[in-house]
Amino acid sequence: MMNSNSDRVRQLSDWLSGTDIARLELRGPGESICLRREGGRIVVMKDEPAPTAMDAPSVTATAASVGVFLHRHPLRDTAIAETGTTVCRGQTVGLLQIGALLLPVASPCDGVVAAMLLEHGATAGYGERLVELHPLPAGA
Repeated sequence: MMNSNSDRVRQLSDWLSGTDIARLELRGPGESICLRREGGRIVVMKDEPAPTAMDAPSVTATAASVGVFLHRHPLRDTAIAETGTTVCRGQTVGLLQIGALLLPVASPCDGVVAAMLLEHGATAGYGERLVELHPLPAGA
């Protein structure tokens, strides 16, 4: 059993020096370490924050036509997709009302709903950005 972080770093450095790996990065809840080979020695790199799903570029669901953007069905009180909800590609995240017709606004990817970009009941133009999503990593 290791007593301290310096013991862990020493053990990882010893192991890394016996390989041809140029960089070793380990991340866990509340801890991270990055070791890099510089010539014949192993150097501990400065801590960098772990990337998150929110760091990924966002994707938007857009209006397929001119219409009125709805966050919820007219006969329901609850939103179709709330901010923070995880959705699958093709899942309905809102509605576009054109007269009496309600067209689904589908998520273009698996992701997390980040924001509704238009207010409920606002008029949307063709191609207008309606819902912002943060894509989930492949295989998540």
